[in-house]
Amino acid sequence: MDLQLHGRTAFVAASTGGLGLAIATALGNEGANVVVTGRRADIARKVAAELPSAIGVELDVTSTESRDRALNTAEETFGTIDIMVLNGPGPPPGAAADMSTTDVSDAVEQLVAPGQHFVSRVLPGMRSRRWGRVLAVGSSGIVEPLANLASSNLGRAALAAYLKTLASEVATDGVTVNLLLPGRIATDRVASLDAAKAQHEGISREEVSRRSKQSIPAGRYGDPAEFGAAATFLCSGPASYLAGVALRCDGGLAKSL
Repeated sequence: MDLQLHGRTAFVAASTGGLGLAIATALGNEGANVVVTGRRADIARKVAAELPSAIGVELDVTSTESRDRALNTAEETFGTIDIMVLNGPGPPPGAAADMSTTDVSDAVEQLVAPGQHFVSRVLPGMRSRRWGRVLAVGSSGIVEPLANLASSNLGRAALAAYLKTLASEVATDGVTVNLLLPGRIATDRVASLDAAKAQHEGISREEVSRRSKQSIPAGRYGDPAEFGAAATFLCSGPASYLAGVALRCDGGLAKSL
């Protein structure tokens, strides 16, 4: 299948590791120009050097100034941005009963505000060209809130609601807005969450991993490359009729449809 990505430019937030890296790699290998971003510009440039057509740019997703600088560099290098992938680190674990007003504000500032800012910058051009893709890396906590991840559940659900509303507003302009929800994918983030759960429950990280795999119908953690492949299709030309979708890539973990 021709994914029609040659010559398209993709800006992938937080893409020097984990799921962001998997998406950037998959898009680049399908012929897209990729803007690799991360807090450390040297690592971003190293990742970009391994892709066919890419640049590495420093980005702190929580900083308005940093976001604007990264977008300006992307546009100066490749021109218009056709694909915006929203991604970033999640808040630390914690119980809902222990959340403070500051925790709520921080969840919004970390998970909602950056996505809205990125979208506001690229959406007018996408609509005028009548082609665009906005894809957010979400969480299975959107459909089934995850224990001890209250801040993440709150912030990601709010972002999902914003994007679902946006999807219905821009679909007629040839712009699709979707979410891709990871389950237990073998990344450093999941490893750190397993470690936190192990400490919280007083068991080994290996035991946490074993129990997690037992709860997944596929019987294993996902490969980041599998997630990157799903993301790339959602960003492709043939995916033009997929709008407002929250697609799970979780090996069957979530019990809901």
